[in-house]
Amino acid sequence: MGHLRVIKTLLVAGVALFAGLVSYNNIVDYGSNYAFVEHVLTMDTTFEGNQLKSRAIESTFLHNLFYWLIIASEGLVSLLCLLGAINMLKTLTQDKAQFNQAKKLANIGLFVGIILWFTGFMTIGAEWFLMWQSPIWNGQEGAFRFIVILFLTLGFINQYEDASN
Repeated sequence: MGHLRVIKTLLVAGVALFAGLVSYNNIVDYGSNYAFVEHVLTMDTTFEGNQLKSRAIESTFLHNLFYWLIIASEGLVSLLCLLGAINMLKTLTQDKAQFNQAKKLANIGLFVGIILWFTGFMTIGAEWFLMWQSPIWNGQEGAFRFIVILFLTLGFINQYEDASN
């Protein structure tokens, strides 16, 4: 069993734990991050006289719907990465082809996370709803950190495996 396989498996498990905690925290302390979603969608802290404020969504129903989609996506990332890590763990001592096949759910989970934080937060939140203009409700830094971690993990777990790994 190669040490890099163990590292890859533990990194995926770490992402599963992270996304699971984020999802859990958003459910248990619903109001904290709901306020974030509400302010981003209503665009109430963007620059004065903003010409794009017609994009704002004022519906409480839609705020809750978008927030639950975020929470569900975080939970899905966690579940897929957890199952991926378990599959990887089961194939640690098997050949390259079996270990690579075991990464499938982890790859999908990492991809879903990238879509969530890149497309959801950086593209839709920051650019469509102009979250970047808010001094208070700006989640770009956090989203960027998550995206980088997910991309690096995705790249690392799919590195070529030679005989010494």
